[in-house]
Amino acid sequence: MTPMDTLRVLVADDEPGMLRAVDRVLSGFAVHLPDVGAAIRLTVDTADTGESALEKVGATHPHILLLDYKLPGISGLDVLDRLPSGQEGEMLTIMMTAYASLETAVTATKRGAYDFLAKPFTPDELKNTVRKAAARLVLAAQARRLAAEKRQVRFQFISVLAHELKAPLAAIEGYLRIIHEQSAGDDPAAYERMIDRSLTRLTGMRKLILDLLDLTRIESGQRERQLAPIDLRAATQAAIDGFAAEARERHIDIALHADQPLSFTADTLELEIVLNNLLSNAIKYNRDGGRVDVTLTRDRDHVAIAVADTGIGLAPDEAARLFNDFVRIKNEKTRHILGSGLGLAIVRKLARLYHGDVRVDSTPDVGSTFTVTLADAPG
Repeated sequence: MTPMDTLRVLVADDEPGMLRAVDRVLSGFAVHLPDVGAAIRLTVDTADTGESALEKVGATHPHILLLDYKLPGISGLDVLDRLPSGQEGEMLTIMMTAYASLETAVTATKRGAYDFLAKPFTPDELKNTVRKAAARLVLAAQARRLAAEKRQVRFQFISVLAHELKAPLAAIEGYLRIIHEQSAGDDPAAYERMIDRSLTRLTGMRKLILDLLDLTRIESGQRERQLAPIDLRAATQAAIDGFAAEARERHIDIALHADQPLSFTADTLELEIVLNNLLSNAIKYNRDGGRVDVTLTRDRDHVAIAVADTGIGLAPDEAARLFNDFVRIKNEKTRHILGSGLGLAIVRKLARLYHGDVRVDSTPDVGSTFTVTLADAPG
């Protein structure tokens, strides 16, 4: 249901005066549900027998059925028994009767009635009962919509994972078949290259899976955040140390610029994800013999982490879409660089958890500077 929608009400009663009275009260009644952000209008239809009530339920699919206990022909309880199955949460039945008793209420509830309204009732009693049913229906509709959205997200997650893993798996399978059949001849170096390429592909697949898990944990909100004071300078140095071997292999120097310890309240894992993604990209997209400079600053209630590299850089149109999910910049300079296209999207999502953001300043063939700002009071 949308924030402004219409609920169809069917009133089944053999008293013409009762049908007119309920129609008059509900036709001009709007149900406001501020807790769920909805305002609902009502349309009213009537039936004077149980048989006609069942016909209209099948034809018009009302959301609320106001059903008299005593009807000519089949009774209200008989109508309850014959209502189509599988409408739980889509139609609610409210029994109306002048023969109010605990036994009647229990019997009607056991047969599927949502609520009970004893005659004679006042307009306010009628409105309150209908308002409660409308709130239940709106909440049920929202729950169904959320469930459908979760199914769609799950489908997209699996589709993306399957698509991204298909090519590297095929490559590894091809290499293994060649090695198994020894169809590349007797040159050990050829097989060594195939093993190295397979290991590289496996590293890329592992990174994709870990990035997807990080993204899922962030967006689901199911992980309990552990916020505590952290020395940002020490945490950044630890992250740099973790990339020292990778940087050394390519003769890339990494320097940390922070005059003093910088205390910041954060979740340790979230901060590690931000730092690791920034440093990984700064090395991965750098040139051999290049440089990475990491600068930490504080501005009132914000801290900033700036990571500058001397790498391949970005064109303006590439930089504009860099922080979207599954975006990888593909050109002659990057086609041999593995990545999931999720790292910077994760950085932005985490920065926004801290009421901050991330931006990039880049010049092709000169380098890029990624700056993440984080508020000192995350929420």
